Amino acid sequence: MSEQQQLNSPPLQAKSPFELRVNLGRGVPESDVRTALATGDMGFLHSFTTGSTVDGPGVRVVAWTTGCQFRCVYCHNPDTWTLSNGIPVTISKAIEQLGRYRAGLKIMSGGFTLSGGEPLMQDRFAVKLFTAAKEMGIHTALDSNGSLGDRLSDAELDTIDLVLLDIKCWDAERHRQVTGMEVGPVLGFARRLADRKKPVWLRYVLVPGLTDDPEHISRLASFAAGLGTVERVDVLPFHQMGRFKWKELKLNYTLNDFQPPTGDAVEHACAQFRAQGLEVF
Repeated sequence: MSEQQQLNSPPLQAKSPFELRVNLGRGVPESDVRTALATGDMGFLHSFTTGSTVDGPGVRVVAWTTGCQFRCVYCHNPDTWTLSNGIPVTISKAIEQLGRYRAGLKIMSGGFTLSGGEPLMQDRFAVKLFTAAKEMGIHTALDSNGSLGDRLSDAELDTIDLVLLDIKCWDAERHRQVTGMEVGPVLGFARRLADRKKPVWLRYVLVPGLTDDPEHISRLASFAAGLGTVERVDVLPFHQMGRFKWKELKLNYTLNDFQPPTGDAVEHACAQFRAQGLEVF
């Protein structure tokens, strides 16, 4: 990526990850994309956001990658599915951007979270970013669907202090319906994290009529409790804030008539996790 291309790139800083961004990396030659994925010397980012208090402990900087192999029917950022929608960013520029917040993150007991999309679609870039963050003394968190966890060696996994693990559904058939992908690798990664005593925050999106089956939630809660490393569970109510992106991207959005869960429904789901001794937020 040339210096001129970097100067012409849109700003990394975004007011919100809900900002629609497309085709920002379209001009990067395919050979350069392949090299970037192999080496991690360049990544593709939707944006950097600052001041997050929901993506790990304290106040955090979040880098949102592009590229995801899941096609979640409720995804609120489908523009992050495609790698070329992201801003091409050299690893040196990304590290420089993160370094600007180093002192403030420490003061606010925060850190750096890499989210997406699915960050492990760009696993070499992710590893280099996490390594640099640890060298700066910054707490690190990976927000992942877990299906590509085997791309990380044990040593690379050790550069990550916390994993925010998004488990979409316990039931295999329903998981395929929701994501288009298998749940087996996700659960396998969860078990590997448990074996390595890696702290996990479990994230679960509650969609009425789709992911609210009490039996499925109960079995997931039992599984999570058995891992012994799940520090908290975030039950995230479905919302329609990303619907406009599906329309703009001319994607077939099948949840137009779905409503957010009621407060009682959310509390019932939370109670199922609490019944297994898990902390729920």
